Amino acid sequence: MRMREFRRAGHTPSLVAALLHFDVSFMIWVILGALGAYIAEDLGLTAAEKGVLVATPLLSAAVCRVTFGVLADRFGPRRIGTLSMSIVVLPLLWGWLGANSMNELLGVGVLLGVAGASFAISLPLASRWYPPQYQGLAMGIAGAGNSGTVACALLAPRLAEQVGWHGVMGLALIPVGLVLIGFRLLAKEPPAPARRLTLGAFAEMLGESDTWKLCALYAVTFGGFVGLSSFLPIFFHDEYGLSKVDAASLAAIGGAAGSFVRPFGGHLADRLGGTRVLTVVYGVAAPLLLALSTMPSLLWAGIGFPIVMAFLGLGNGATFQLVGLRFHARIGVVTGLVGAAGGLGGFMLPIALGSLHDSFGGYGAGLSLAAAVVFVAFIGVNVVRVAWRRGWGATAEAPV
Repeated sequence: MRMREFRRAGHTPSLVAALLHFDVSFMIWVILGALGAYIAEDLGLTAAEKGVLVATPLLSAAVCRVTFGVLADRFGPRRIGTLSMSIVVLPLLWGWLGANSMNELLGVGVLLGVAGASFAISLPLASRWYPPQYQGLAMGIAGAGNSGTVACALLAPRLAEQVGWHGVMGLALIPVGLVLIGFRLLAKEPPAPARRLTLGAFAEMLGESDTWKLCALYAVTFGGFVGLSSFLPIFFHDEYGLSKVDAASLAAIGGAAGSFVRPFGGHLADRLGGTRVLTVVYGVAAPLLLALSTMPSLLWAGIGFPIVMAFLGLGNGATFQLVGLRFHARIGVVTGLVGAAGGLGGFMLPIALGSLHDSFGGYGAGLSLAAAVVFVAFIGVNVVRVAWRRGWGATAEAPV
């Protein structure tokens, strides 16, 4: 595939706008995780409370993605993208000027879930501008906005050392404002979907078994990626005694690995088929997580977690190649549903790590459980692979 052909096939400014929107939204979405060690020290939180703190925006996003997915499908991703970024200003102001208790921070976390809804806005904006044979790459490029987790993990703790975690929330308003302006200038509403979303169509989508299968696959790949991105700064600080800045920097390596390979995962899926890529992803991630559950040396943990997150990032791109092929005409609402499942998976992982730590005295039990879930996904994708290829994959314009 030549990049010149790819550029001619779609609308590059909108693709850039989708990437920027996704990137800064993700940066804001996981900000409580990046600042978690500072907040926990300030408020004296237990491991379980730390898990709840970083998981709350992930759960909220699961609900918001469905809502904003429907809105983007109905009114256009450019309009709804502008609305979502405007709303995100509110929790940042609250975190900057208030939020001095766990309850207040939970409220901030709920509102930060709107930033996580960018998933159901940016990906449809990119997808609708490109034909089926470029779905994996287009959605992979837009989805590389996962890299916002890297920027947050690298910058937020360093800034917190200087201005405190409240101050970091205030400074975050700057990139939000700049990207909001850029998004308005670059993005163009894509062609309307063939079928406008109605309540009846939404109910019909919920009745599609493939929707739930894709949700389950993405709950593991994206849920694992974002859950680890949010919790690893706390994990490395608690388990290995790293400074808050060093712990967040090490976590950022994993975030970078998973973010930057996402377009490659989509491209591989375009060439080889999404189910084949996912088979490799789960087949590598499950044993690695099991090995990491033994709490190896810092060196091996520092190598192992980025590898796991890189493979999960490949899986994120591959899953949305399948979404784009199967539901191209209804990509907005399906992106909302599948993205919600990813947010729910991300919510469960920090909760499991934190609560099982308090129950068993370490993070090994939570990581073992995560490895078991990934192994179940490995079995599942091999089961659906055969059915999909015989069914809708037989008429798809790219390999399944």
